[in-house]
Amino acid sequence: MDDTESTTTSADENTGNLCDNPTRDTLAEGLLGLLKPTVDQLDDRVRATRISQLELKQQIESLNEELQKVREALNNHPDLDPYVKKLIACKHRVTVVLNVLQASQDRLNDIRRMIQKEKTVNTVTSPEPEQSTSSIAPEHGSIN
Repeated sequence: MDDTESTTTSADENTGNLCDNPTRDTLAEGLLGLLKPTVDQLDDRVRATRISQLELKQQIESLNEELQKVREALNNHPDLDPYVKKLIACKHRVTVVLNVLQASQDRLNDIRRMIQKEKTVNTVTSPEPEQSTSSIAPEHGSIN
């Protein structure tokens, strides 16, 4: 027997011992039974993580496209300062007109109160008008 032949024979013998040993087979099956669910769960989680990463990549690309559009829109904006100044001037004019209208309304209300007060004073101080035989009735509520 030469050296190569004996090595092959001993390797075959060792392999035969591994397959025929019931204790080792049972032990290997037990370890595989313990590790397989963990490895399967880890494999599922890795697969789910890769899917999530692909979805995230798509969302990032979509966001990047939107940001590019926003950047282009910002670079192409018109000068709004003259329009803002016109709006401010218009607002000022509207405020002035509003103040004039409010002052006029206040004066009108004061006049109405004075008229009511004058009517009340005139009715209390003047006696009831007598029935006149003329067909012309005196005017009530006229202001001089």
